[in-house]
Amino acid sequence: MKAMFEKLFLLVKNNAGMAIMNNPVIPAGSREAVLTEASSSIIDVLKNLMETGRVNDIIKFFQFSGSYNQSLVSSITNKFANRLNKFYSIDMPAAQAAAASLIPAVMTQLVQQSNSKQTEEFALGTMLSQLNGNQADLNGLVNKLMIA
Repeated sequence: MKAMFEKLFLLVKNNAGMAIMNNPVIPAGSREAVLTEASSSIIDVLKNLMETGRVNDIIKFFQFSGSYNQSLVSSITNKFANRLNKFYSIDMPAAQAAAASLIPAVMTQLVQQSNSKQTEEFALGTMLSQLNGNQADLNGLVNKLMIA
């Protein structure tokens, strides 16, 4: 999980320009912590979907991200905006704007990297296995459901 989280953090950081790093509403001293909040928001929503038996929704999102389940991106965006508001006292409109300019871009790149199979940590089966605490290797399940 650590390697995946670090890679995800770098993916978030690489997309954080105007949304976080150059955003005057986010205090300079809090920007690294805010990047961690963004990464955590992504992991928390994906983990919650797994824990509630919605693995298929995650797989479909990664398989058909252009058209399927924008509610996943909205959930992550809202979770991140709420954290910005709650923990960093950023008003909701500014928090929503920052989250909306960061999360969709990160999720698009996450899907691209997952599908390209170049980044091992983001291979969907590996990522899902890590999200469930490596309790089970989910590569077989992912491969079966991807074909369906």
